[in-house]
Amino acid sequence: MSQPQRIEPTEADLPPRRDRAVESTNVVLDLVFGPPSERTFDIRLWDGTISPGTADPRADFLLDIRRRGTLRRMLLPPSELSIVESFISGDIDVDGNLESAMGLGDAVGNRVQSLGGIARLIPRVLALPRDDDKVPLSENRYARTLRLLTPTGRKSTEPEIQFHYDVGNDFYELWLDPSMLYTCAYYRKESDDLATAQINKLDHICRKLRLRPGERLLDIGCGWGGLVMHAAEHYGVDATGITLSAAQSDYAQQRIAERGLGDRCRVQMLDFRDLPVNARFDKIASVGVTEHVPENQQPAYFACVFQALEPAGLFLNHCEVSVRAARQTNRLGERIGRWLWKRDQFIDKYVFPDAKLVPLASVLGSAEAAGFEVRDVESLREHYIMTLRAWLGGLEKRKIDAIKRVGERTYRVWRLYMSAGAYNFRNAGINIVQALLSKPAPGGRAGIPLTRDDLYDPNHARGIS
Repeated sequence: MSQPQRIEPTEADLPPRRDRAVESTNVVLDLVFGPPSERTFDIRLWDGTISPGTADPRADFLLDIRRRGTLRRMLLPPSELSIVESFISGDIDVDGNLESAMGLGDAVGNRVQSLGGIARLIPRVLALPRDDDKVPLSENRYARTLRLLTPTGRKSTEPEIQFHYDVGNDFYELWLDPSMLYTCAYYRKESDDLATAQINKLDHICRKLRLRPGERLLDIGCGWGGLVMHAAEHYGVDATGITLSAAQSDYAQQRIAERGLGDRCRVQMLDFRDLPVNARFDKIASVGVTEHVPENQQPAYFACVFQALEPAGLFLNHCEVSVRAARQTNRLGERIGRWLWKRDQFIDKYVFPDAKLVPLASVLGSAEAAGFEVRDVESLREHYIMTLRAWLGGLEKRKIDAIKRVGERTYRVWRLYMSAGAYNFRNAGINIVQALLSKPAPGGRAGIPLTRDDLYDPNHARGIS
């Protein structure tokens, strides 16, 4: 008896190619983000198919997989950086609250970082559809080659600062306050707008430093000159600001001239390490600089500031610190895992090259080793959440103008960076701290009152104004 002839299926007998692509994509989505019953957000595919998440009906964002080959590119190999670059390139998008979506990186990492997770994932990723419409990341002028080893050369800081701040003053003007202050604001009331909160911050710093008319103030990393102009105008000090950004220096000098403050206020492009050895100041501020100083160079940084400060002088150091790093162990397996997952390398590659947050204890230890006495420490974590949300809202309102100035990819980098910052501050993974440091005079005089009452006294005059 003859065997029945085997009939091979034709293309028409198979499920439509688009359906097969969607089916294989859904399998990977379940492995990476969890099945719908565990997800708190919806996922929309390139063909309009929506996979609803049912774990929480209050979810305020939707993940948009915009191209057939998105997941294949994003997950070969899987890392925090590859997920971020999928967003930057436009392979994926987020409809709704981008800050809420910032937990996706850690959620994916928890599912796929184990050997078992990788073994289950990779064969299914290899079965995913391809496409050829990806825009290479190298076309983004605001990206650079990732350096896994941080340089420690003497002048490494200058190009890294320029990389971030010289993107263009007109870009920052779109979403910063009128004073162009690009550091955490200080909200005395939750109803304060950004401009009010930033002036509050300037007064808070000046009051902590107990500025008096005629004193000499140095602002290290002065940005666009907001603090030195405010201190000179309202507290009567002779203020000097230094920055490594030519764009900031030019802008600040123009604003100083416009406000008629040139006789008591100046900004120059100078590395703090190049201060003249005989330069002396009564008070010094550093707002958002320590993050750019490698941990092993921070003792030298504080020693340089200590040398420039008069006895009984005060130094306010305002910087971000890592709570997460303070709790990490240094086990080899954990270090390898962080390296393979490329944790935090988005910031290094696209935003603040070579900036690395360290624990608060390390910062204060370096300050004390240089001779400083710690007199006051204040966390502004909740204030930075509000500041970042205000910046992000301002940027999104000016989306069209921002894209005209810097391109869509850089616009997406900034949206992501500020959303991730707000998320990490909200979840207490990082903190921002103002430390007031004193250089004790001979005999121990610290130049500071017994209490903080003067900081909050409504009858306390604002300097000379």
